[in-house]
Amino acid sequence: MPFSLLQLSNAELEDLAASRIPTGLASRVEPDALPPAFVAARSLQLAAAAHPAPWSTTFLIVRESDGRVIGGCGFKTAPSSGRVEVGYGVAPRARGQGAATAALRLLVGKAFAAGATEVLAEVSPANDASIRVVRKAGFTEVGTRLDDDNEVVVQWLRRSVD
Repeated sequence: MPFSLLQLSNAELEDLAASRIPTGLASRVEPDALPPAFVAARSLQLAAAAHPAPWSTTFLIVRESDGRVIGGCGFKTAPSSGRVEVGYGVAPRARGQGAATAALRLLVGKAFAAGATEVLAEVSPANDASIRVVRKAGFTEVGTRLDDDNEVVVQWLRRSVD
């Protein structure tokens, strides 16, 4: 596979949560590839609440051909009744290369291997690129809801029996 996931350590998550590039990664990171600080902070909060990896970490998306970090992904929560929500993002210069789809497939595999039975992705109905990603990764549209910002999001679900 041309892309892989790199699990961040707690020290690297602490750097990201403080809006710093983790030591040793600066020369490998594409502009705007790192997850925002709140994502790392959320991972650290999940770890502090005794949720184990993979639920309490963030992963970087690495392009294998050159070792560049081109995005990030992870779980937004620990599973509840077998369901876990995911998030992902790819640097603008690396979009359109299949990285998000590959990363999402890898993340789904991690979720099922760790005991989740369903993986949820919520996507803005205007985000055509992300809709293509979830479809390619085997997700099925299951409904809509209003998010915390009172905006409609489409819910996409992948079940372990799919």
